[in-house]
Amino acid sequence: MRTPDRGASVTHPPVFGAPARSHLFNEDNRDHYVHAVTRGVAAVGEQLATTRQPFTGITPAELGLEVEVVDLDSPLGDGEAALAEVERLYLRHAVYFHDVKYAAHLNCPVVIPALVGEAVLSAVNSSMDTWDQSAGATLMERHLIEWTAGRLGLGPAADGVFTSGGSQSNLQALLIARNRAFARAQAHQTPATDAPIRLPEVLSRLRIFTSAASHFSIRTSASTLGLGFDAVVAIATDDAQRLDPAALAAAIADCLAAGLVPMAVVATAGTTDFGSIDPLSQIAGICALHDVWLHVDAAYGGGLITSRRHAGLLEGIERADSVTLDYHKTFFQPVSSSAVIVRDGAMLGHVTHHADYLNPRSASLLVPNQVDKSIQTTRRFDALKLWFTLRTMGADAIGEMLDEVIDLAGRVYAVLRAAPDFEVVVEPVLSTLVFRYWPPSGDDLSQSQLDDLNVGIRRDIFASGEAVIAGTTVAGRHYLKFTLLNPHTTLADLEHILALIRLHGGRLLAPTRAVAHV
Repeated sequence: MRTPDRGASVTHPPVFGAPARSHLFNEDNRDHYVHAVTRGVAAVGEQLATTRQPFTGITPAELGLEVEVVDLDSPLGDGEAALAEVERLYLRHAVYFHDVKYAAHLNCPVVIPALVGEAVLSAVNSSMDTWDQSAGATLMERHLIEWTAGRLGLGPAADGVFTSGGSQSNLQALLIARNRAFARAQAHQTPATDAPIRLPEVLSRLRIFTSAASHFSIRTSASTLGLGFDAVVAIATDDAQRLDPAALAAAIADCLAAGLVPMAVVATAGTTDFGSIDPLSQIAGICALHDVWLHVDAAYGGGLITSRRHAGLLEGIERADSVTLDYHKTFFQPVSSSAVIVRDGAMLGHVTHHADYLNPRSASLLVPNQVDKSIQTTRRFDALKLWFTLRTMGADAIGEMLDEVIDLAGRVYAVLRAAPDFEVVVEPVLSTLVFRYWPPSGDDLSQSQLDDLNVGIRRDIFASGEAVIAGTTVAGRHYLKFTLLNPHTTLADLEHILALIRLHGGRLLAPTRAVAHV
């Protein structure tokens, strides 16, 4: 084996007109690799040093003009020139989630150990489908799945796999539930003379139950799986935006009475808009009574397994048949990093397919092929980011940061409740707040005008680039939303955003008031 000369001087191949192979990641080009990646990291660092707000406010039309003139068929032939172009088109105008005045969506600032993991995994480029493409990565991912399942309390038979995000995790969980329901229909088929039952004959009878506040991916999953949107039964929520167990029990009873099949119940541990956590223990009891698959979408709230103060909010999740977690939300990991975990690892067999070139049946029991558990084939080693994080910081450090944003949400809620010009919907459980600006001088405004006012406030603040906030609807009315995932953000930062809301709201109201006095 050739040993590289560690004492050799660092040289970089000429980039203009250099052969394509000089850009390949390999031992011959290691100096080029280190130099190029270091320059990219430095460019990000330089941008961090000069960025003072989450967004520049540039419009799609303005930035579009700059992007459209780039001729992708004419390479610059110079890495520095390409990096300068990326800085101008992307880094300068990116929306920065680490900024303390970014409070819009479930985008977290990321921890540095995870960025180290990202750099390593991108370079080696392991594919997580089979052992002969990933080796140690396979075992490390499996160990992290075991760790997660242990924290969830799912028991020694639990298993799972990393995915690209919560929507895919939910899809895989519901695919397992669908195939389980079909297998049961086949098992209950009684005269032997009957023709074998086919999946299309079963699909129209399957039903999924979830709260009216659950994630839209439940409906899109139902459609993707051939059930259709109407197969999802929306269950009413209480005043805290949590699924009502009594309404769930009644809906399942109605389903059975109509000769339909309750395929799954999807409970949510951290709804996207409200952060509400459904009463998991009560829901689990109802599912056990009717032998219905219970999936818990904890894409948002799953990070609570690292919290020493708030982990009790997930009580009952250990009774779930499957769980979704997004590490790229409340574990402070870069996108993408998610997982679907099942309490009985054998259930993953409902998504297993064998290909002779990839994972033949003859090797399935001897070789740990992760593709046996996944609906993806080629898949990144995203687990390495979480591995670096846990081995560098530890789970308690993650939990402490999550606790900080939960506490911050509670303090902001108190401010909003005390303010005469804001209406807040529910007290936060996690770190989201839904509210709207309703100035005392606006008592004569119609609900439609209030809607327009709050939509306009969000639009104008984003255009200014000073802050980024989200919006949603409640009972058909437009509201604003804070999603807090940055432990560096302070109450003063959010009070500044509230002042911006008042400022832009006043500007939008001024023309209305002027017209009213004419």
